[in-house]
Amino acid sequence: MHLTSPIRGSGVPRAAARRRTGWRPALHAVLLFLALACAGLQAQAYTLSEFTFDDPAQERDFRELIGKLRCLVCQNESLAASQADLAQDLRQEVYEMMKAGKSKAQILDFLVSRYGDFVLYDPPVKPSTYPLWYGPAILALIAAFFLGRALLRRKKARETEISAEEERRVRALLAAADSPEDNAK
Repeated sequence: MHLTSPIRGSGVPRAAARRRTGWRPALHAVLLFLALACAGLQAQAYTLSEFTFDDPAQERDFRELIGKLRCLVCQNESLAASQADLAQDLRQEVYEMMKAGKSKAQILDFLVSRYGDFVLYDPPVKPSTYPLWYGPAILALIAAFFLGRALLRRKKARETEISAEEERRVRALLAAADSPEDNAK
C-alpha cells in the first residue's frame, strides 16, 4: 500500500514529501537562531561614548592610551577596538584612573606591572622582549641559509655531467653486459 501526501498531491509518497520539505523548517530555525544571536551581540556591544570627560585633552589622552594597549583576550586588537568583556573592564579601569588624576605614564606602569609588556602594542626593546623584536629576523636568516644551501647542492648535482669519452665507455660496458656470451654463463 502506497500512501500519498495530501500536501504534494496524489502519487507522491509521504516519506518522499517529508524528505523534500524536511530541511526547510530546520533551515528556518537555524536562521532565526543566528538572527537572535546577532541581535544579542549587538545589544551587548560596547562603545566609547559611555566614557565622558570634562576636559577634551583628558578624553584625547584616554582614547590615545586605550589605542596603545592590547586586548589580552583578542591579542590583535587594541582596547579601543575590542568587544571582549575583559577589554571593557580594562577600559573602565583606565577611565577611572584618568578621572582620579593619574598620568598616562602612571597608568601604563600600573598595567605593565600587572599584565607584563604584552599589554603594550609597542613593547620596549629589552632582554625579555628580544625574541619578539629580533626573532623574526633571525628565523628569516636561518631560512635563507638553508634555502641557499639547498640551491647550491642542486646546482652542483646538475654540474656533474660526464664527458663524451666516459659516455662511450659506459655504453661499451652496458653493451658488453647485454651480450649473449654473458647470458650463457
